[in-house]
Amino acid sequence: MTTAMIGVIGGSGLYAMDGLANVERVALTTPFGTPSDAYVIGDLAGQRVAFLPRHGVGHRLNPGEVPSRANIYGFRMLGVRYLISVSAVGSLRRRMKPGHVVIPDQLFDRTKGQRPATFFSDGIVAHVAFDQPFDAGLADRLEAAARAAGARTHRGATLVVMEGPQFSTVAESRENRRRGHHLIGMTALPEAKLAREAEIAYATLAMVTDYDVWHPDHAAVTVEQVVAVLRENARLAQEIVRGTVAAIADGFASPAHTALATAIMTDPACIPPERRAALALLLDRYLDR
Repeated sequence: MTTAMIGVIGGSGLYAMDGLANVERVALTTPFGTPSDAYVIGDLAGQRVAFLPRHGVGHRLNPGEVPSRANIYGFRMLGVRYLISVSAVGSLRRRMKPGHVVIPDQLFDRTKGQRPATFFSDGIVAHVAFDQPFDAGLADRLEAAARAAGARTHRGATLVVMEGPQFSTVAESRENRRRGHHLIGMTALPEAKLAREAEIAYATLAMVTDYDVWHPDHAAVTVEQVVAVLRENARLAQEIVRGTVAAIADGFASPAHTALATAIMTDPACIPPERRAALALLLDRYLDR
């Protein structure tokens, strides 16, 4: 099977990138089901890169329906160790305007616990560190590429993740601002948690599309508004991704790459054989010692 060290998960504008060479589509089945769509793998900036549309081609999946476990496990099956997440977000701060780029450093979970958020269950327990949910080295490269592309860039922000698919109420938006959050989106969780469990360095390129609904001078968020800003900035996002891929080059050390080293709590002798087999890709380097 073809492999790629770098992955990108986002919208359709990021798997139809200009300059992507030697393209192939790879459909996978994982122990956690089928990913959102086939992976599009091609050469970009001297690296083999795997792209996946998070909501499927044609945007068929609600945020809560995205098969995040299958998506992340599929990236790991392909050999991905660095994953760039490109996400549309609403801004909760005046200075982070529509059209701006933000590289967040924290997450706050306001989903409703309905999304499977771990690979480790049904007879095996692992507790990974998640105090710093985004990989700093990958975020550094995203920031540098964004600034080089001429984007108005902000580094450091808390991204609150809501359940969706509806947009916020005014009361919710104001409360998120009161709590000190900067951005709001619907898909970074459980994606970031699963990437950490899969020992993949993960960071988000957040593309601001709107002011959520707290801003007194802006109308309610609409799909047309979000799509219009994304289309306007698709070329910018592609340029930032291309620059980040070039900066990753042959790779760099990340704490995420050993996240499971001290995380597995279950006695190996107690792990059910079927769970051990399903998670062999993640477990073997630690349990076969």
